[in-house]
Amino acid sequence: MILADKLCGLVLSGGKSTRMGKDKGLISYHGKPQREHIYHLLSEVCDETFLSIRQNQLTKVPENYKIIIDEDEFKGPFNGILSAHKKYPKVAWLVLACDLPLITKESLQELISQRNQNTLATAFALKESPLPEPLVAIWEASGLSQALNFMNSAKGTCPRKFLIENEVQLVFPKDEKVLLNANLESEYEEALKIVANND
Repeated sequence: MILADKLCGLVLSGGKSTRMGKDKGLISYHGKPQREHIYHLLSEVCDETFLSIRQNQLTKVPENYKIIIDEDEFKGPFNGILSAHKKYPKVAWLVLACDLPLITKESLQELISQRNQNTLATAFALKESPLPEPLVAIWEASGLSQALNFMNSAKGTCPRKFLIENEVQLVFPKDEKVLLNANLESEYEEALKIVANND
């Protein structure tokens, strides 16, 4: 496999979950901590998968998981994404936030099937608000190199802003519920009901 074609999975779980009030990566929707559930989903569709965490979360990670420790060099979600890019700068990353309780293997396959390696990223978006979802996206190595320049030049810290200003392949999922973010207790309860109804 040519390294540039390699697709690695990255579970972003190094956030502090201040709005939820508890670690979103450890919440169980599918019988296991959510970050482990997403790790396994990514493992089924990617060449290699990693868990992005803070140093102080290390003791709660199972031994057989591959991890990348946040370097705390950047603000927000870019911290985990660019820490991964700096460790493995020549691969593309399928990045997923740990607060996506309804994401499925089928939706990830849908995203991968429409990947455009000639753009900086391939991202899911909602039809009614066609803005790229940076934390449900395939980031090409070239895109992350430019994002690194974006951060270093102090133009901003928002991954979505970066993608909006650059060439991105948008993918509209067949089932838009997969993009539900559970950041608040009310969203957590809504997601639990949907998961229960789907089982």
